[in-house]
Amino acid sequence: MFEIDALRLLDVVARTGSFTAAAEELNYTQSAVSRRIASLEREAKGPLFERLPRGVRLTPAGTVLHRHAREVLERLESAAAELEAIHDGTGGRLRVGAFSTANAVMVPEALRVFRRARPEVEVTLVEGFSARLMERLHEGSLDLAVVSDYPSGLSPAEDATLVPLLTDELLLALPHDHRLAGREVVRLGDLRDENWVEGAPPGHATMLAESCAREGFAPKVGIRIGEWTGKLGYVAAGLGVALVPAMAARAVRGDLVLRSLGATAPRRRVYAALPRTAPLSSAGTLLDLLHGVVAGWHEPPRRPAGHHEGH
Repeated sequence: MFEIDALRLLDVVARTGSFTAAAEELNYTQSAVSRRIASLEREAKGPLFERLPRGVRLTPAGTVLHRHAREVLERLESAAAELEAIHDGTGGRLRVGAFSTANAVMVPEALRVFRRARPEVEVTLVEGFSARLMERLHEGSLDLAVVSDYPSGLSPAEDATLVPLLTDELLLALPHDHRLAGREVVRLGDLRDENWVEGAPPGHATMLAESCAREGFAPKVGIRIGEWTGKLGYVAAGLGVALVPAMAARAVRGDLVLRSLGATAPRRRVYAALPRTAPLSSAGTLLDLLHGVVAGWHEPPRRPAGHHEGH
């Protein structure tokens, strides 16, 4: 069994790239670091670091063990924070991840209510692509992640639970002077000659490509931009058209028009991902609030006070 102190030393050496720097950081002697790493390598049945003229770097075996070491250390840090919160009466922390369009409206609205309800909880948030957020959840560095299967699907995760939040229609973003901007509904087949602004690398299966294939054509992707706000800049400049999630429609710039693609519209699924191990109570609270935000989007509009049928 690998000792925690040895895994922590492995992590520091990997980060600093030097036995000397690791010794200074941990207040060890360099010879002590060398002995501990040699002992760890015997346990691992092979070298973990390649010795270079200046410093060290992980071997393939070292890379594997370091990845697992980080998972262990992050889980221990999380456990220590939760225990401290129990003993000192504070609320602990909640680490949230979300993809970019979820951060346009849904997650901020939920976190605004969460902060009022649980002001003692320290909340941190990171933004990223869904695949990376799932990796971070697996590594133990997130307590809840808002993810989606757009643009290329979502890989299953054995150690995570996916809770459906909504099915989100993808709308068409056009410059206001586009030939199709006056239509209420635009079919994908009417866009076979358009230049598309897309985020996925070439060769990746995407919802856009699959939806266009059902209409008998392949989309012409001339501009590849990962962030949706960047995509909209190119659309506004008249350089292409793009898909925009309906959940982010309220945050779209005013010089664009959004149109439904009707029955041909791609639709993505949005989930909250949580560890299969018992989630923090604060993560459960945020999950409930996310459901509440989504439910509010589908409520019928409220009548003004004093309104009566027939008036």
